Amino acid sequence: MTDHTSPVKTAVVYHSGYGHTERMAAAVAEGAGAVLVAIDADGNVAQDGWETLARADAILFGSPTYMGGPSWQFKKFADASSKTWFEGGWKNKVFGGFTNSASINGDKLNTLEYFVLLAGQHSGIWVSMDIKPANLKASVRDDLNRMGSYIGPMAQTPADASPEEMSPGDLETARRYGARVALIASQLRSGRHQTN
Repeated sequence: MTDHTSPVKTAVVYHSGYGHTERMAAAVAEGAGAVLVAIDADGNVAQDGWETLARADAILFGSPTYMGGPSWQFKKFADASSKTWFEGGWKNKVFGGFTNSASINGDKLNTLEYFVLLAGQHSGIWVSMDIKPANLKASVRDDLNRMGSYIGPMAQTPADASPEEMSPGDLETARRYGARVALIASQLRSGRHQTN
């Protein structure tokens, strides 16, 4: 029997090539109170990571955008989730996702759409953003949602910038999004409890 009074369990599964997406994942996890599950350089997740994902009420996907989509390591993880898909293991979980790339556009939207489709394949529930875009003349690099995304947080880090030089606004957008995903998961779980 599920304990509906306990906090929701949230996991952030991500691949990071150079540390930028890892920093973003940490911000999302901070907001959500989530456990981080790293996809390694070979595209693998440790067995305890798969177990964490199985226990989670909400899962957030994270990957850099490379060549117009998620990294091959993330795609390998996604393909490996087919056993979970076959068993319906993530059905009705709450999902979200985030990405980073060096260019302002960099086709980040395609990465987020990949995540939405992956969540849909798993019969999951996607959580959108609730932060309006910073799109005025007075807007600056460190504003919230400066990329103007609605599906999930996008970050932009110049190719020659270290993870420590990431935009505080991008990281705060990620943190707030993590908190929103955990909140929605909590509300849905409470609603399921009330109707049972």
